[in-house]
Amino acid sequence: MLKKIALLLLLVAPMSLFAQKFAHFRSMDIIPVMPEYAKAQTDIQALSKQYEDEIKRSAEEFNKKYAEYQQEQQNLPQNIQERRQKELQEMMEKGNQFQQEAQQQLDKSYREMMEPIYKKLEDAVKAIGAAGGYTYVFDLNRTDIPYIDENASKDVTNDIKTKLGISLTAVPAAPAAAAPAN
Repeated sequence: MLKKIALLLLLVAPMSLFAQKFAHFRSMDIIPVMPEYAKAQTDIQALSKQYEDEIKRSAEEFNKKYAEYQQEQQNLPQNIQERRQKELQEMMEKGNQFQQEAQQQLDKSYREMMEPIYKKLEDAVKAIGAAGGYTYVFDLNRTDIPYIDENASKDVTNDIKTKLGISLTAVPAAPAAAAPAN
């Protein structure tokens, strides 16, 4: 009796492995055609432009003061020269600090703008996975899987696009020049 149960388990276990369904998709074929992505790219470009303009204005102000200092340097007493050098040094440090803060804020804003997009995609993937009865749904753009057997794993990229209300012929938005990597 025990041998029959063990034999039955040995026969049933491999069958349950074969009954699993797998799917895959490519997020980079979906995210760039989401309307929310295009808006996020436009917003991040606008924010980036504001920071670039402020950095440029600050650099121009520094260059103007430095040029003035260069011209007047010979005629200034030592203590005024030292004070102006200190002012220039502080301006340069503040400019560098602002640049770093601007990049950090730009990165943070990008992550905040992309978070709901990733969440929406994740929700659609979960819905497609549940509806299709898939054991796993892999994102080939985020997971290193060197080989996919198309007979054992279904590409659900278009199913996800449909779930998100995206036209299957949608053209990806142009990437933002200053968009930080995530």
